[in-house]
Amino acid sequence: MEARPGPAFLDALRRAWGDGDAVLPVDPRLPAPVAHALLDELGAGDPVESGDALVVATSGTTGDPKGVVLTHEAVTAAATITSAAIGVDPERDRWLCKLPLSHMGGLGVVTRWLCTGTPVTFDTADPAATLTAAVPTQLEREDHSRFRVVLVGGSADWRAERTANVVRTYGLTETGGGVVYDGFALPGVEMRIAADGEVLLRSPSLLRCYRDGTDPKDADGWLPTGDDGALDAGSGRLTVFGRRGDLIVTGGEKVWPEPVERVLRGVVGVADVAVIGRADPEWGQAVTAVVVPADSSAPPDLVVLRAAVRAVLPAWSVPKALELVDDLPRTSIGKLRRAAL
Repeated sequence: MEARPGPAFLDALRRAWGDGDAVLPVDPRLPAPVAHALLDELGAGDPVESGDALVVATSGTTGDPKGVVLTHEAVTAAATITSAAIGVDPERDRWLCKLPLSHMGGLGVVTRWLCTGTPVTFDTADPAATLTAAVPTQLEREDHSRFRVVLVGGSADWRAERTANVVRTYGLTETGGGVVYDGFALPGVEMRIAADGEVLLRSPSLLRCYRDGTDPKDADGWLPTGDDGALDAGSGRLTVFGRRGDLIVTGGEKVWPEPVERVLRGVVGVADVAVIGRADPEWGQAVTAVVVPADSSAPPDLVVLRAAVRAVLPAWSVPKALELVDDLPRTSIGKLRRAAL
């Protein structure tokens, strides 16, 4: 189904579910060949099992997208626990949907309408909208102060502080969207850290399987997230370090890109930045800053970038190289496609 925002999508989704069909939302902005390839890859038109509600493509930041199969039970669980966590009142609240419906951020808003009866609008000027979901880039560009709650996810938030109405969420397409709010698991959701540091989640909102029939959950129902993290021994709060494949090992020391990126975004002249590890014969990997300059005629200098990082992070986190680019590859919801750099 073409996931074009608006009432027509809501009606089509409701009809499809009423007919016992599952829905695969496709981003209408995709070029036709890409959309057709996605439909072929995810088996559009092939049978689904009774109870399946959605087939949602993962963002594809680490490779080809996978088709995540979510049941009606999982979708309802996600809508229920997320709504309860922020105290949604269907009589008083209204969701503004402004994220793509082909991903869980926008789709989750719509399914909350279907599962909880909370109204939804696609009109960004609707004064009755009290709730919305956004990505960090939107917080930088738009005023969200009028909303009672803003759920932020899709990618790591680089700002240390946000306004009180912002709730940082953590989750995957495989979890039916965010299931950890501001570091704490929602009711019915469990978190633990594997011996090797990987974050594991267990939730009633988890996928049934991928479209190819494989199930990433272990025998006890735990989902490996592909992220490394830690749980605070006292509070139980989760800190996510980053995607396991993003970790840079330089001279035997481990460097997570996101803390370095947060520092570099604060340097004058940096419009956008990604930190990656380039193969290096001496260090194994060299910490490299890939920067979009605010002014291409006066780009930031590596010496300045190094000094900024050295002031707040360990010496091994300091970039050894600078690459200047016009833009960074990102998904439709703003996730950095680090593997494409």
